[in-house]
Amino acid sequence: MVKQIKRAKAWTGDRDATHAVEAAISLVKANATAKFDESIEIAVNLGVDPRHADQQVRGVVSLPSGTGRDVRVAVIAKDAKADEARAAGAEVVGAEDLVERIQGGFMDFDRVIATPDMMALVGRLGKVLGPRGLMPNPRVGTVTPNVGQAVKDAKGGAIEFRVEKAGIVHAGIGKASFTEDALLANVRALVDALQKAKPAGAKGIYVKRISLSSTMGPGFKVDTGSISA
Repeated sequence: MVKQIKRAKAWTGDRDATHAVEAAISLVKANATAKFDESIEIAVNLGVDPRHADQQVRGVVSLPSGTGRDVRVAVIAKDAKADEARAAGAEVVGAEDLVERIQGGFMDFDRVIATPDMMALVGRLGKVLGPRGLMPNPRVGTVTPNVGQAVKDAKGGAIEFRVEKAGIVHAGIGKASFTEDALLANVRALVDALQKAKPAGAKGIYVKRISLSSTMGPGFKVDTGSISA
């Protein structure tokens, strides 16, 4: 607690003001002073009501600078597709056996990918993977016959995004060790993907507020108009 108070007292920058995205990134990096490489996170408040089916926002985006994380991928596939997944670098591959392991509590992975012919099996995992946001879905490319490419995308910086009940999308967009240009490219890629995923039912201002923060640092408000390249 004492360390947290000292860290908070050392924070710099105006947290009440709205900053250009470049300035916000610089402030977030300057305040990421923990002894580990803090994650940089974005929160985007959207003008949608996720309770309505026509205002859902969900998708996947490849961050040009990557995520800085070692993503562990599990693939539910068999035969040649299982071999393809292993060759692409998937940590865990299986069919009925993997489904049974997950049902038994195995969760040592960050992304789950499945081939279409495995969806009858995958359906059993809805109660386990659904609440964690890990359920394979064709809309975000995690149900696909091209499992090799999906594994490479997941490990190369592809992230899923999904609007929460309050209309906010949270996502990690890199590490404090990234350059400011690398973080800026990732922010722009995510916001662009959100714009393209704008649902037909959204009315009024779509991207309402954006903030950036690090794992242990303060959040800074971003001028939404400053993000366009």
